[in-house]
Amino acid sequence: MTGPRYTPLAQSLPATVPFVGPETQERQRGAPFLARLGANESVFGPSPRAIEAMRQAAGGIWMYGDPENHDLRHALADHHGISPDNIVVGEGIDGLLGYLVRLMVAPGDAVVTSDGAYPTFNYHVAGYGGAIHKVPYSNDHEDPAALFTKAAEVGAKLVYLANPDNPMGSWHRGADIVTAMDALPDGCLLVLDEAYVECAPDGTAAPVAADDPRVIRMRTFSKVFGMAGARVGYAIGAPGLISAFNKVRNHFGMNRIAQAGALAALHDQDWLAQVQTRIASARDRIGAIARDNGLSPLPSATNFVAIDCGRDGAFAKAVLEALVAQGIFVRMPFAAPQNRCIRVSCGTEADLNAFATALPQALAAARSA
Repeated sequence: MTGPRYTPLAQSLPATVPFVGPETQERQRGAPFLARLGANESVFGPSPRAIEAMRQAAGGIWMYGDPENHDLRHALADHHGISPDNIVVGEGIDGLLGYLVRLMVAPGDAVVTSDGAYPTFNYHVAGYGGAIHKVPYSNDHEDPAALFTKAAEVGAKLVYLANPDNPMGSWHRGADIVTAMDALPDGCLLVLDEAYVECAPDGTAAPVAADDPRVIRMRTFSKVFGMAGARVGYAIGAPGLISAFNKVRNHFGMNRIAQAGALAALHDQDWLAQVQTRIASARDRIGAIARDNGLSPLPSATNFVAIDCGRDGAFAKAVLEALVAQGIFVRMPFAAPQNRCIRVSCGTEADLNAFATALPQALAAARSA
């Protein structure tokens, strides 16, 4: 009996995952983490109204979710002051990126991103045979001008930019990105990932029309809304592009519980404001812990803080591993020179107390290695 007949592309790819989950690490270390500060989830949780809506929806989980995501799309349209035809809902930004790449990228097609930016986008591009071209960060910021110049050089179909950025937490004024878009080459679509925009200062969201054919904007309920496990994201774009998602998306990808929770969360703006305040406080505390240990926290417009460990990637990795050994789950950037940092998600007071206790010991272990 012969084995599966994989495509040549699949045969050429390594079997990898973009991230090693904390659960995997817990199994490897034989103990749970004391503080889960690595995945940029919201430990503050969803709105109580969202929890109650999901509880009530659980009785109907035997039914498929509405394949049109009608109620959520219309509520999002009202929230943003746009048409439902400008919105597609999907299984988190990760799922939507996969659908977009499937729509746009054939084997050999050029795609541009930043070296060290969100790796799941690259994972999807590789999975469809696209050719990834990278530009470096500039002063720990993604560089829109360099991205768009590279897109013109290689004839890119897509260019990816996160604002605010993961993994550095840096950000640009939305108006500056719109101005830079004047250099976006014809036929190139800007994928503007705004996953963390609810954490950011006013003016960070790009003031671009929903019908602008040059850009698709990605948003999520995974961060400030506290619903990472529910997998709810949405994209805002021109109606023709949004409609094209119906050619490739999993029409029953959104379950009823997730749809109900997201709808209730969107309507609880008071809870959102409370979480934003707690995130800002936690960022300040993480920065203070870093400085107390002689390290430099980078300014952040997200629900995490990148901490400059002051040396190279090998040293930062040693710090990270020593934190993990003490039960503190954190992550770090993948590419130099950003990999001189560790990245610490906002947490509760207890989480950050545990981090504050573990960090001096982790630094001592890394320095003596």
